[in-house]
Amino acid sequence: MIDTLRGLLPKKFRSQGPVIPVVRLQGAIGMATPLRPGLSLATVAQPLEKAFSFKKAPAVALVVNSPGGSPVQSRLIYQRIRELAKEKEKEVLVFVEDVAASGGYMIALAGDEIIADPCAIVGSIGVVSAGFGFTDLIKKVGVERRVYTAGEKKVILDPFQPENPDDISYLKGLQQEIHDIFIEMVKSRRGDVLSGGEDVFSGKFWTGSSARGLGLIDGLGHLRGTLKERYGSKAEPKLISAPRGLFGRRSSVGGGVAALASFSGGVQGLGNDIISSLEERGLWARYGL
Repeated sequence: MIDTLRGLLPKKFRSQGPVIPVVRLQGAIGMATPLRPGLSLATVAQPLEKAFSFKKAPAVALVVNSPGGSPVQSRLIYQRIRELAKEKEKEVLVFVEDVAASGGYMIALAGDEIIADPCAIVGSIGVVSAGFGFTDLIKKVGVERRVYTAGEKKVILDPFQPENPDDISYLKGLQQEIHDIFIEMVKSRRGDVLSGGEDVFSGKFWTGSSARGLGLIDGLGHLRGTLKERYGSKAEPKLISAPRGLFGRRSSVGGGVAALASFSGGVQGLGNDIISSLEERGLWARYGL
């Protein structure tokens, strides 16, 4: 009878456990088109701000499910999470679902604790660039490549020209710089628990179970169970989503205008979406997903 009467009370007057805001960070990072906003600082800034604004919340939970993508956007998202955690004095718990690899793992480093499913894919601390060469193809179809530049290095790694060893060396130098930054981030956040030596930074990836032994994560589990274990059986996860834009899509501010522009672009806009989808599909497939 008492429980029934309590249920009739306004929610704010009921005896409740703590509310823990949850933000999902899902998808390939930085691969944005007007109809596919992708995962970037622009698309997650508002839900992150809202989640960290819960004054009574003992922590903020982030669900990461990303195969990677842009190192710049990955680092920007990481930095924003850490800034908000410091400003609002909140603990950050990161939960890995299917995968937190490459840039996805870089974002996960923002957590004070990283908890993953035993079968999740974690790691891939490295940098990759991939493309195609079409030199033989254009010869067969009788196409002549014409490029005019001011600046001798303006066009490097052109897929329609033979590979140049100097261009490859230059690209590898850039990759190494980014890799070094990534490694330093991992060491600064998890250096006290890491094991496995330099192999951890080789670009390999592991299951959640193995990643725990290497110190890449702190524990195994899932969001709801962990939150109730930590904060009591009445703890309530509350999903914080991006505002809805035009056509009911979850998007960043201005997403509706961008979507409308895509429709006006017709085939070109659709083509960009298809290419972006294929690139993202390739990232997921790398981890068997």
